[in-house]
Amino acid sequence: MKEKFDMYFVNILKNNYANFKGRARRAEYWYFVLFNVIIAFVLGFIFGLLDLSFVASLYWLAVFVPSIALGFRRVQDVGKPGWFIFIPIYGFILTLQEGEKGANEYGADPKGL
Repeated sequence: MKEKFDMYFVNILKNNYANFKGRARRAEYWYFVLFNVIIAFVLGFIFGLLDLSFVASLYWLAVFVPSIALGFRRVQDVGKPGWFIFIPIYGFILTLQEGEKGANEYGADPKGL
């Protein structure tokens, strides 16, 4: 699980912090969401007990831009413009779909097929 954490969470924060160009696989997107929710829950719980809940809010602010950027890249993998991530239900449906095979207008296939 540590490899997935490093590959899908740490790597995004280090190398793709505000990268809105390109494509992102479903696994990359959903593992980031999973780790993000777990970390936020743990921080919220621990710092909520200590009456320091603003720390969890600082975490959310820190990962806001990479979350949006990753959402853009995920929707672009399906072949739609990145701003579609802001259309609530449709954006969610797009994140669940398999990406286009081969290159599209947003870049090469992240699966490398």
